[in-house]
Amino acid sequence: MKKNQTLRLAIAQINTCVGDISGNTEKIIAYIDQARARNCDIISFPELAVCGYPPEDLLFKKSFVEENIKQLEIIKKRAEGIVAIVGFVDRKQNRLFNSAAVMANGKIVDIYNKINLPNYGVFDEKRYFASGSGFSLYEARGICFCVNICEDIWAYDGTIVSQARSGARLIININASPYHMGKIGLRQKVLKEQAKANNVFISYANLVGGQDELVFDGQSMLISPKGKVLAVGNAFKEDLCVLDLEFEKKKAKSKKAKFFSISLPEQRELSLLKMAVPSALTDEDEVFRALVLGVKDYVSKNGFKKVVFGLSGGIDSSLVACIAKEAVGKENVIGVILPSQFNSQDSRDDAVLLAKNLGIEHKLIPIEEIFSEYLLNLKPHFLNLPWSIAEENIQARIRGNILMALSNKFGWLVLTTGNKSEMSVGYATLYGDMAGGFAVIKDVFKTLVYEVSEFYNGIYGREIIPRRVFEKAPTAELRENQKDSDSLPVYEVLDPILKYYVEEDLSSAEIIKKGFNQETVAKVIRLVDNSEYKRRQAPPGIKITPRAFGRDRRMPITNRFKEEVI
Repeated sequence: MKKNQTLRLAIAQINTCVGDISGNTEKIIAYIDQARARNCDIISFPELAVCGYPPEDLLFKKSFVEENIKQLEIIKKRAEGIVAIVGFVDRKQNRLFNSAAVMANGKIVDIYNKINLPNYGVFDEKRYFASGSGFSLYEARGICFCVNICEDIWAYDGTIVSQARSGARLIININASPYHMGKIGLRQKVLKEQAKANNVFISYANLVGGQDELVFDGQSMLISPKGKVLAVGNAFKEDLCVLDLEFEKKKAKSKKAKFFSISLPEQRELSLLKMAVPSALTDEDEVFRALVLGVKDYVSKNGFKKVVFGLSGGIDSSLVACIAKEAVGKENVIGVILPSQFNSQDSRDDAVLLAKNLGIEHKLIPIEEIFSEYLLNLKPHFLNLPWSIAEENIQARIRGNILMALSNKFGWLVLTTGNKSEMSVGYATLYGDMAGGFAVIKDVFKTLVYEVSEFYNGIYGREIIPRRVFEKAPTAELRENQKDSDSLPVYEVLDPILKYYVEEDLSSAEIIKKGFNQETVAKVIRLVDNSEYKRRQAPPGIKITPRAFGRDRRMPITNRFKEEVI
């Protein structure tokens, strides 16, 4: 009976930074060294690992592309005694390619160019890249494998089928697959189906880290030809996944692809390595980790040290405070309580208690006197007109001015605290509560804000966020006895309508058929459509749903199309 051949595989799930080409290179080399020290035969890295993902219009800069190619030359010299598969941008005949370099023995053995270029949602790859047109078959330790990139693995009748038919028994797929709720389940479904249909192992190396609005969750994985999940990398953390694959010995054959045989040092006697597959995270856990990582990387990668935000005693600013504390440390978080005559003592007390529970610094800067000065100076111009949204928004803008003044004076990053429900219907003030550098929960519906907040309290087994914050009616406190429900449907009704209209593009008739009141649906749709100009001026924020404003949903501001509500 033939002895099975063993291949030790490493998946380097790393956090890169767009444009930090030398820093990314150092990290890639460090992980190659780690994998070699652990007697690995092959190590794969995420998509465009050298330059960072997504590089967007940096790709139009010739020097950017040249520098990433230059660094590849440095990396290849460290690929001794191991096969390294590294994502980078290649240039050929004035065309750019999203590529993977296959390196071994100090050389670039071959380059694979991504064939299927996604051009939907957050992806815009046809703007930059040309499609590849072929692939090669590689042999190491007597095992044949192929390489492809991200979207190539999703096409059921595409690249992977041809690669398997050419003799590949292992498909190494490198990725930069951004997170949204439920994404890990979707990936596993596709990979299991592809592995079984093509009778191959699939190694899936994913990026991890925050890049502007996007968060990459890692959770790299290895799938068996029977569709079994053999390994899953850490969620929202860097990881080096190492495990052994066993293959029956077969002679390599390929009539349909260029063939490269890669020699490696004699393999040592190894005890077979396996990895435990972690339990799936809950939605609330996933979302919280994504938000923390998104804030952490936005702050650090953009050179900030501390963050500041308005702390109102409401659920939104409370959750943002918790996320900030976990992301950058309590010593780097400042919450500012900015009460007017309309803010209740309960709200002030809840804000102070939360700050103490988190151990973060808090400042009290009342705005009532400043607000009175505004009203006094505007009185001749307002012509004794009744109180309206104008006076309400002045308060929000005073608060925004104060927060930005602190930012300018001390170099702190202002975090905004508005949620997706509010951003959808325009229940926010331009240059007021929308003023800031990063919108932490702009893609989190209000009902989910409550759920994630409960989850956070559960982590610590006590009420970090005071119970009263959950129990009191949501309010902006910009006039006497104001409640959000004075202007909007209750969030338990509003959020499902928004999900159907914003994320699923359902018509008003389809939403009404799901049991919602016609007048309510009409009002919500009108508010969403009329608020595009506000959303366009909002700061970037973390994407956690399949369809976020800005990157995914792109509507014109000037737009006379109005759907008839039936």
